Amino acid sequence: MTPSPQRPTQPADRPVDFPIIRERGQNEIFCGLTSIIWLHRKIQDAFFLVVGSRTCAHLMQSAAGVMIFAEPRFGTALIEERDLAGLADANEELDRVVARLLERRPDIRMLFLVGSCPSEVIKLDLQRAAARLSQAHAPRVRVLSYTGSGLETGFTQGEDQCLISLVPELPADTGSAPSLLVVGSLADIVEDQFTRLFRAMGIEDVRFLPARKADALPAVGPGTRFLLAQPFLGGTARALEERGARRLEAPFPLGVEGTTAWLRAAAAAFGVDEPRFHEVTAPAVERARAAVERTCEPLNERRIFFFPDSQMEIPLARFLRQEAGMELVEVGTPYLHREHMAPELAQLPADTVLSEGQDVDRQLDRCREAHPDLVVCGLGLANPLEAEGMTTKWSIELVFTPVQGYDQAADLAELFARPLIRRAKLRV
Repeated sequence: MTPSPQRPTQPADRPVDFPIIRERGQNEIFCGLTSIIWLHRKIQDAFFLVVGSRTCAHLMQSAAGVMIFAEPRFGTALIEERDLAGLADANEELDRVVARLLERRPDIRMLFLVGSCPSEVIKLDLQRAAARLSQAHAPRVRVLSYTGSGLETGFTQGEDQCLISLVPELPADTGSAPSLLVVGSLADIVEDQFTRLFRAMGIEDVRFLPARKADALPAVGPGTRFLLAQPFLGGTARALEERGARRLEAPFPLGVEGTTAWLRAAAAAFGVDEPRFHEVTAPAVERARAAVERTCEPLNERRIFFFPDSQMEIPLARFLRQEAGMELVEVGTPYLHREHMAPELAQLPADTVLSEGQDVDRQLDRCREAHPDLVVCGLGLANPLEAEGMTTKWSIELVFTPVQGYDQAADLAELFARPLIRRAKLRV
């Protein structure tokens, strides 16, 4: 099949440049190191070595909930007081740690050196270290670097930084045939579901970034059309466009409507006609709608407030308003990429209150005044708000859980319904 001119997934029913509350102040958000928790599960022969402090190590262990018998594919090269004081050669120490690691774990094929606040403070050049170590351990291991420092990244931006480091390593696709690239970490089961749907439409050459194996990196070039599966990959999208790939504009695949529009964007680009698209997607749409309707009863006409956390807030708000009947009190996001969010913003009610960035005290004041039925926030705010009588949903769970696609739409709705059901049971 050959690409046809891209058509909008859905006409914008209003301008998307409405006013936004912009806030800059104290914020409550995890650093980019936490993205390792899902990335190390996705790239099966990679290892993520955080160059940081004991605090970084404790954060990773706590966030991952690693079992005592598990051997995870991440760890921390500890920066000690001697390193901070300049009494030791940090590069020599890092080389020794990497050599021991690769000797003990011969299954590693890709090693990421992940920067942290301490490595930034001592100005350790991890990019140069990665080049040196990659040359030393080639061809068995490829060594890359990116930053997960809380000074530079927040929570999901760690994945963006990781994928940006991968883009220069992708082989060049010089062929004339078009290919589809799905960008963003997805659970394997979700990836398999999307692959089956695309192939049923006749789109055979479907690739994923990140790939499951280090030696299966997708090729990219002028014939590459890519869909973002996650809304926090602005830097990765820009890097792919610099390689000649073209982004397909679409909402994100959350809920039945979002998934359908996301798939339709690819169908339009690859010349899939509407009857075939309907034939492929209709059974899944019908099944998913029935499941969502059964799950959403506790959510209908309930009021929800989003604190900024993962950049998933706007697509989630669109799903909850459109398919679950919830009222949006405020939708906060750490960063608003207007271009990537345009299809999502076009489907929000015109009176939606959006905020970008965070001044946590001001947002807490607005939340308390509104007293919504459900508050989506980070772990640091959840317990205090619960103590004040509010019902909360941990935003981190929305990233760790497979929620994209038709078969996960009801699971996504249930993640929001569960706290309300629990609160109702506790009142009895």
